[in-house]
Amino acid sequence: MQGSEEFSTQVFDALARRRGITAQVLTRDQVLDFWEQLANRSFDARLQTFFDMVDKNADGQISKDEIKEMLQLTASASNLTKIEEKVDEYASLLMEVLDPENLGYIEVQNLQNVLLPVGQSQLQQETDLTGTTGLVPTKEGDPIRRFGKKFSYFLSDNWKRFWVMTLWLCICFGLFTWKFQAYKRNPTFQVMGYCVTTAKGGAETTKLNMAIILLPVCRNSITWLRSHTKLGLVVPFNDNLNFHKVIAWGVAVGAGLHIIPHLTCDFPRILHETDEEYSKYLAQFFGSKRPPNYWWFVKGVEGITGLILTICMVIMYVLAQPLFRRGKLSQKNRLRQLTGFNTFWYSHHLFIVVYITFIVHGVCLYINRTWYKKTVVMHRGNVLAIYMTKPHGFKYKSGQYIFVNCAAVSPFEWHPFSITSAPGDEYLSIHMRCRGDWTLGVRNSFREFCQTPTSGQSGLLRANFTDSNTSAPKLLIDGPYGAPAQDYWKYDVLLLIGLGIGATPLVSIIKDTLNNYQAKKNGDKSSSNLRRHDFVTERAYFYWVTREEGSFQWFRGLMDDAADKDNEGIIELHNHCTSVYERGDARSALLVMLQELYYAKHEIDILGQTRVRTHFARPNWTQVFKSVAQNHPDKRVGVFYCGDRSLEKELKWLSQDFSHKTSTRFVFHKENF
Repeated sequence: MQGSEEFSTQVFDALARRRGITAQVLTRDQVLDFWEQLANRSFDARLQTFFDMVDKNADGQISKDEIKEMLQLTASASNLTKIEEKVDEYASLLMEVLDPENLGYIEVQNLQNVLLPVGQSQLQQETDLTGTTGLVPTKEGDPIRRFGKKFSYFLSDNWKRFWVMTLWLCICFGLFTWKFQAYKRNPTFQVMGYCVTTAKGGAETTKLNMAIILLPVCRNSITWLRSHTKLGLVVPFNDNLNFHKVIAWGVAVGAGLHIIPHLTCDFPRILHETDEEYSKYLAQFFGSKRPPNYWWFVKGVEGITGLILTICMVIMYVLAQPLFRRGKLSQKNRLRQLTGFNTFWYSHHLFIVVYITFIVHGVCLYINRTWYKKTVVMHRGNVLAIYMTKPHGFKYKSGQYIFVNCAAVSPFEWHPFSITSAPGDEYLSIHMRCRGDWTLGVRNSFREFCQTPTSGQSGLLRANFTDSNTSAPKLLIDGPYGAPAQDYWKYDVLLLIGLGIGATPLVSIIKDTLNNYQAKKNGDKSSSNLRRHDFVTERAYFYWVTREEGSFQWFRGLMDDAADKDNEGIIELHNHCTSVYERGDARSALLVMLQELYYAKHEIDILGQTRVRTHFARPNWTQVFKSVAQNHPDKRVGVFYCGDRSLEKELKWLSQDFSHKTSTRFVFHKENF
């Protein structure tokens, strides 16, 4: 059996008790008998197995103590601390429902009366999901057709990148060719040959790339172009960082084509050329007296600036590689002290030196915002939520992000965080997962001002700040800046998928979608940040997948607010806790029953403590896409995903496959940080 050894032992003991087996070794017939009961998927067989596991003394009755013991085991196996803390209360709730006559015990018939409707509902749901054929992704057997399908998918998804890269490469090639041909007519070609033409061609491409390398990281300009022009229809603004890296490699290639021919070919040829040839072709450039040695080229202005350029660029390139930028070197490696994000960040500021020396050899605009009031909340899972008064004139769209600076931690570091508030809210909010040095530093800076929240307030610790808190840490914000999710309103249907803290850019979309839909319906333009005729979204599905039950507290207010305001069912919320085994598994049967009873009594989910019910285990993404395709034929569905890269490939493939097999068009977007 897959699972914990403790659970396997519980199953064995339950089956053995029912058959009166005391030996630890089974006969062949007994093994077969065990197997038949475990393999039987009928409701009665599974219920009997579960009952036998709880009934420790095999008397056909389950007492409250046995319920508590099984509930404790289930909560411990699923790492549900809140359930463990209130085991006695929840056991009493179960006994209250399952033992209405106060006999002090539960029989199998009592369980059957409660669980049978749940089992039948689950069976019907599985039948509905698997009843439709033809929508399951298939693998093409013919390799040629498979390649053709993948290539068509590639062109369909990457045509924007393709034409931009083609244009850039053509310009680079054109400049190189133009300078290459120009120096073939230069007198120096007679001595240095194709070495000088290659070096000058490489220098020309480097000029271009040095001129445009900062454009992809000019966040204000890209945000303005994305928001106020139609260029987003043909320009892949979402790949700005990737294009920045591509241009950087273009600079490296151009610099290599410039440096290597000079050092290994041009300079040696000048030193070893005959006096007659030197006077005829080179004297006008290098002086009537031939350079005496190699050092003459190095000690000049061109040599010194070239050396400074090379050293600075090598440092920037090396420390920008993932191995160094993310600190992946082993603990024993002495170079580990020189790695990490701080090293990458500071070393990248050598670009100032690079540009100055590049000009000899051949500014960053921030919108600082201040505010007079902010609230800091520390949640479970080491998540820090910051709510601040929206600065005057500060406008943004759902899905956008801002850069945050905390001088108390580092005066020069700026880190991006998705905006979790909606444009219509009176405040601005972000949620940060405290893992790295900087985020932990921010958390610790605010911790000393925090106190235990009062009744009705969320979080583990909480603090409110105003202008009077002169000793409180100061924050600066830079932005907002554009992101893939900000164009959500262009799609008929939204499929929002967030893993853990990756839900942050999607939370704002949920609130804004509901606000815009209601404003469009009521004809109230003032309450909507979009023009009514532009907003086309009709339905949104939100899937939030996390391992920790405490994560659902981060956006508890949003969940309850959406459930209260969404009278027409525009937003469909799905919270998934992956630390709990899926429905139908014996290890979660008691928890499923407790969840149903608790929600029926309080209308609150027992795990999330919200009105949104929590699902167990991971979603079946194929069934999710199938359901959306069936419910929304001939519609454009925007799939917005933010989370670990491990799921990105599967979601992208499902978007492509269902777009080609159904009339529903799925457009996949991945949030970048």
